[in-house]
Amino acid sequence: MLIKNKSIILTIILTIYIEANQRIVALSPAINEIIYALDRGDMIVANTEYCNYPLASKNKYKVGGYFSVSMERILKAKPSLVIMQKNNQKLATRLERFNIKSKIIRINRLRDIKDTILTIGDLLNNNIKANSIINSINKKLKETQNIIQNKKILIVIGEYTTILKGVFVVGNNLYLDDIIKQSGNQNAFKSSRVGQPILNLENILATKADIVIILAPYLYQNSMTKDDILTPWQNIPLPASKNKNIFIIDKDYAGVSSDRLVLFLEDFKNILKESN
Repeated sequence: MLIKNKSIILTIILTIYIEANQRIVALSPAINEIIYALDRGDMIVANTEYCNYPLASKNKYKVGGYFSVSMERILKAKPSLVIMQKNNQKLATRLERFNIKSKIIRINRLRDIKDTILTIGDLLNNNIKANSIINSINKKLKETQNIIQNKKILIVIGEYTTILKGVFVVGNNLYLDDIIKQSGNQNAFKSSRVGQPILNLENILATKADIVIILAPYLYQNSMTKDDILTPWQNIPLPASKNKNIFIIDKDYAGVSSDRLVLFLEDFKNILKESN
């Protein structure tokens, strides 16, 4: 019994030691936010220029942007683990040469986000918090159901003062599309193509969208007002425009696939309730 107890104690001590010495580089805002949500923000030694939530993230050492990660700066941070998305996959191979572990995660679809939270929770030894976050997301998803049914919802990504030249919209292979469908409605843009499409005015009108939701997290940083991006939609022959069902989500979590998805889901639920 004494030997068994010693073994348990040594395991606990080793786990604490590994956690205390884990040095993580987070290569996207979503990854960064998930790590903080799991109460492991102190393990982050570096992140990217766009990692600005929570506030402590801004003071972390920066290793580049989305597609301009500096290998030199990563090595300078002396990480034990680099967590990245698929767009940084080539970097993982380079890190192997320096005996630096990496983990590639996916956050495209709703299931990906949940799996990633659980995966990072397992890596950082906080499965309890990870499962709690998943439960919160599932609860909010359920709250969006049966408010309205079979409405065509178009989600626009970014701030535009004109829609004549084209706007990015959510396609059928993204977690936002999953959210629309789980609410009992449908994505106004229908296509099997990969990536988020650009629609011009003719394409927008062809969607016959009942509701338009504009994700505008950089609205005020770009010195715009809500009226600036609402005006182009007001007089076009679209059901959403006719019924004044054009909505803006201007919070910084709009479009970030992290634990803060619950905040977006709350906004989405309220939009469904307000729709005419």
